[in-house]
Amino acid sequence: MSYIKGLKCRECGHHFPIAPTHVCEFCFGPLEVDYNYDQIAKSLTREKIEKRPQTMWRYRELLPIEKDPTVGVLAGYTPLVPAKNLAKALGVKEVWVKNDAVCYPTLSFKDRVVSVALSKAKEFGFKTVSCASTGNLANSVAANAASAGLECYVFIPYDLEAGKVLGTLVYGANVIGIRGTYDEVNRLCSEIGAKYKWAFVNINIRPYYAEGSKTLAYEMMEQLGWKVPNHVVVPMASGSLLTKVHKAMKEFHKIGLLTDNTDPKCKVHGAQATGCSPIATALKNDWELFKPVKPNTIAKSLAIGNPADGFYAMQSMKETGGWSEDVSDEEIVEAIKLLGETEGIFTETAGGVTTGVAKKLIKLGKIKKDESVVICITGNGLKTQEAMTGHVGKPTIINPELMRWMLH
Repeated sequence: MSYIKGLKCRECGHHFPIAPTHVCEFCFGPLEVDYNYDQIAKSLTREKIEKRPQTMWRYRELLPIEKDPTVGVLAGYTPLVPAKNLAKALGVKEVWVKNDAVCYPTLSFKDRVVSVALSKAKEFGFKTVSCASTGNLANSVAANAASAGLECYVFIPYDLEAGKVLGTLVYGANVIGIRGTYDEVNRLCSEIGAKYKWAFVNINIRPYYAEGSKTLAYEMMEQLGWKVPNHVVVPMASGSLLTKVHKAMKEFHKIGLLTDNTDPKCKVHGAQATGCSPIATALKNDWELFKPVKPNTIAKSLAIGNPADGFYAMQSMKETGGWSEDVSDEEIVEAIKLLGETEGIFTETAGGVTTGVAKKLIKLGKIKKDESVVICITGNGLKTQEAMTGHVGKPTIINPELMRWMLH
């Protein structure tokens, strides 16, 4: 049974039927999925969820597909790690790491959104799928398209990390590198999408694709005992993940799944790299709108200078009492090392941004020392090893013999 009412414009509120479209024809605002929450509340219980397989699809009623999922059926349900060593290093009581660095199959949270997007694309009857990507999305679209038997075209900035390019080509996708920034790649893809009848996961399928991000927060709340933390720190590229984390908490409250079903008091904080921080800069300066920038950072997966959901991310942070900060490339590297040395988790540069910003928020007093915080790690460090080259030392080389000094 489907619980989708249709699509709805975020700006003017006009309703539209379920279709591969993403822009309101009246005001050109973005469209999002509209659900029948009254029906969901009658059907979905904690007990029902807990009996289901441990994948992102255990929350299926809150996802925008009308049939059983056909792509990414094993994705999600990643660990929520009690990070006691990191908490001690940061000087706070309780830190958790939501570790999507081990998400199946391509080691990033993008496997969640792509699983929804391609399942929906198949419902619509598409045979070819595509995306504009800063890396992780390219990996996931290529891998999931291969498993689903779909033709795949991926468009990326030409200078992405080698690991992410290789991690897309290996699945047999058609990979096109563009001499330009992600924002230029995305503009080109919008033109291609208008000409060819392809399912662009982050363009004409975007309203459905974005909903997959909510599952990260659903899992987080379930893993905390059906509660929200005091704080959650989320990396921001387009800003979509942050808005969907906020939406997920409101949905669990609305349908009565939280243990304490008063309005959830979780402050949602956004993390950006200093070299690409349009949302953080706007929030800190109390601007109504952000100003697009040209990215210059090692955190290439967050290098979107004109973020599609930047305005809505700012609204979410303001509504929850959250804040946004940014960290330099040097701080990103140090934060990657800190997470690795304290918790044995190797994150890509985006996770260095999130960890570094969490550290900064604690120092600024935005996160109190007696409060709980979840840090969202959205990708694996094996994808961005270049960023750590020369920053972690070298192995000690010895001869194959027992040395006298080792005995003392």
